[in-house]
Amino acid sequence: MRHNRIFGALFSSIVAAASVAASAASAQPATLPALFPAPTSITLGDGAITLGSSVVLVAAPGADAETLALVRKILASAGVKTITTARRLPALLDRPHILVGTGDAAIVRDALARSGTTVDGNAEGYTIASLAQGSGGLITLAGHDGDGLFHAAQTFRQLVQRSAIPALVIQDHPAMPIRGTIEGFYGAPWTMADRTKHLDFLATVKANTYVYSPKDDPYARDRWREAYPAATLAELGTLAATARRNHVDFVYAISPGPSVCFSDPADTQALERKFEALRGIGIHSFYVALDDIEYAKWNCEGDKAAFGPSGAEAAGVAQAKLLNAVQANLLARDPASRPLIMVPTEYYDAKETPYKAALRKHLDPRVVVQWTGTDVVPPAISIPDAKAATKAFGRKTLLWDNYPVNDYAQTTGRLLMAPYARREAGLSSELTGILSNPMNQEAPSRVAVTGVAAFGWNDKGYDAQRTWHAAARDLAGGDARATAALLTFFDTQHIAPTFGSQPWQEQAPRLKAVLDGVREALADGDAAPRRAAIAELSGWADDLTNAPDIIRSGTVDPGFAEQSRPWLDAMQKWGRALQLTAAGLDAADRGSAAARGYFAEAKRIAAEAAAIESIKGATRFSGPIKIADGVLDVFIADAPGLIAFDRPAGG
Repeated sequence: MRHNRIFGALFSSIVAAASVAASAASAQPATLPALFPAPTSITLGDGAITLGSSVVLVAAPGADAETLALVRKILASAGVKTITTARRLPALLDRPHILVGTGDAAIVRDALARSGTTVDGNAEGYTIASLAQGSGGLITLAGHDGDGLFHAAQTFRQLVQRSAIPALVIQDHPAMPIRGTIEGFYGAPWTMADRTKHLDFLATVKANTYVYSPKDDPYARDRWREAYPAATLAELGTLAATARRNHVDFVYAISPGPSVCFSDPADTQALERKFEALRGIGIHSFYVALDDIEYAKWNCEGDKAAFGPSGAEAAGVAQAKLLNAVQANLLARDPASRPLIMVPTEYYDAKETPYKAALRKHLDPRVVVQWTGTDVVPPAISIPDAKAATKAFGRKTLLWDNYPVNDYAQTTGRLLMAPYARREAGLSSELTGILSNPMNQEAPSRVAVTGVAAFGWNDKGYDAQRTWHAAARDLAGGDARATAALLTFFDTQHIAPTFGSQPWQEQAPRLKAVLDGVREALADGDAAPRRAAIAELSGWADDLTNAPDIIRSGTVDPGFAEQSRPWLDAMQKWGRALQLTAAGLDAADRGSAAARGYFAEAKRIAAEAAAIESIKGATRFSGPIKIADGVLDVFIADAPGLIAFDRPAGG
């Protein structure tokens, strides 16, 4: 694939940051590794450690067996052939030694002291200390708790992708207690296989929460009072086990709002009975969704008698009564249970209303309230916005961020793959966490979710663009050519719509910059810049045309290629139309009558590309695929008028 100058410069820097030359580590200066999410702090020391083919793995007492298995897998992926186990550290480190454990083990504390540090003292926190010594060295993975140790292993997974691990100390912990996704979209839910892959992915980005809330699960919404069939219950139990293995809290959400009778003890008992059945398969975190319902009418006469005429304030009182009973039951069943989560009927904005006032007054303070920001799909979220929500609901809220969800009309024909942006650094001071509502397409959702998780982990150290590049690199399996192809594709899906007419992220900014540059060069009229711009355009057209085949070639996650199939098909055709457009401009610039044929063929292929439809049933709204719309299509349509091509040759 012929890379344009922007992506060429970009990936020379990425490769330089991600790897070192294949010479001896001792001859290399220590360089700061690129890690995502960004650690709280990282300090370089002297020297570096090359793992080589043989290491010693030391498990501290109480180290989690599954985390140890993950470390073994990471070492094998880094080319380590022989892993010898030991119970203690020798005085002389003749080979690389990897120590794994939590800070309550003396051996871990002693090892950290060699690097002059201690274990991070925050929940889910960890410390990594690497110390080079002669031909060996010591790498200590120390967790404050079991979750922290698991997160340390995920950071270690990134470190071993270098040929040498620099001597360093990483102190790290999350800024927000809750970080992850809520499968809360309308339309086709994920398959159980999709969910399993997603839980594995969440572990890699240090997310800790997945909320099961598909709108199309009848036993969670329309038939919420009914027990799950045994087969479905078993599948949910398997998912919960996968979540535990990945240190992700599996939260089950139920949506009784359309039919619940708040005053009827039988309905409260039905909720508790449902949760008890799920507790039996290993699910211990629960959620009651009261979004997308009306409070203009009651579902039963009993509620009118108990709470008075229907309306916003009465709904808040009734909902609080139900939720408080459920929260009390959860604590009675399990005093160590996580707090109940709810999403209110007024789930966006922070304006004072009778409904919010009722919730604030009556709802148990332990219950976590979700909030989507200043709108259903907010273009930005600031610290003052979150402070207003804290005041309105009487507690810090859990942000339900409706990005990159594509289940509303403005997203028809789109994948949303712009970086996660326009959320203010410092929001961690006013939020209990962030849950992303992803797309119906699980693998493409990871692009944005990587950013959401990184922001939730370290909002003050978050870099949207660099995290976006890291998401592409992970999907590409580290292959630079495939990473560049993915970023070319992402650029064509950069727009982020809102419920209004104005998107909160623009479409195809990199491609638009190139096309604008071509227009400007042609408008200036100077021959050399004009020819250079047409040549650059031809290179970009090649990138667009070739990217789909590279994405499908095997290094990129196969699920991504399959779920993006019509978009890749359309992108290839649009790329071909741009190739013909570039050829037409070149012919016109040389005064060749062939320009007319090139432009006509470009127009024909562009029409074919614009007619490609999304996969029926895959999303709530089906329709024509959008590829850099408003940018690429406009340029191809305008191109025949940019250079007069009916003049005689040499004219």
